[in-house]
Amino acid sequence: MSVVAPVSPAEAASVVAEPLFHAHGLTKTYHMGQVQVHALRDANLAIPAGRLLVILGPSGSGKTTLLNLLGGIDRATSGQIFIDGLEVTSLVERDLVKYRRNKVGFVFQFFNLIPSLTARENVELAGELVPDPLDPVVVLEKVGLIGRTDHFPAELSGGEQQRVAVARALVKNPPLLLCDEPTGELDYATGISVLEVISEACREDGRVVLLVTHNAVIAEMADIVVRLSGGRIVSFVENPRPKPAGELVW
Repeated sequence: MSVVAPVSPAEAASVVAEPLFHAHGLTKTYHMGQVQVHALRDANLAIPAGRLLVILGPSGSGKTTLLNLLGGIDRATSGQIFIDGLEVTSLVERDLVKYRRNKVGFVFQFFNLIPSLTARENVELAGELVPDPLDPVVVLEKVGLIGRTDHFPAELSGGEQQRVAVARALVKNPPLLLCDEPTGELDYATGISVLEVISEACREDGRVVLLVTHNAVIAEMADIVVRLSGGRIVSFVENPRPKPAGELVW
């Protein structure tokens, strides 16, 4: 990998051509009484379609804050976010709801499936939120669950439940997929199978995928690795030869 120092907006844009996603001067400050907590400071990123970006850093470094801002879950104190030509940071709450629904797929550490619905029904429900969803059965087949579509979450393994969660995010056909510790609750073999699905969703389907993890080995499969410390981007690393997920060992 080649290491690039923290970048300005202009420099970030030059790292990758025609970014699907870019953020300029992204800052988030929380006020706790008389104390200001700087969760994120002047973050700049530019990522084209079909790239997988892994975000690394210790607890409290700003990883989840960054993901929440990009996903429209939280608002930036200052700075701008553009996704597919849309300026997210200027949206009013009603339009932020539409943005989260139509432009972003979320995959979390905990699966958050509806226990009374089958795998297919969990995915179908997400598809009903958008005007042009993918076929739920086709998406479930893509994540390797074609024989488990009518099973309830309690009848599925942890890895199968996480793959349902990935399918639920993908059925909306979003340009941006945000993954927060998606293998954190999984064993090694199961985690690798989920990473393979996420990698395919990025490179074959042309999405931008941002994956937050504490597991530095996962960075070996990324096109770009960003390290955060103290709310700042301290390095931006381009990986010319990302490993297939199946070759990762930890």
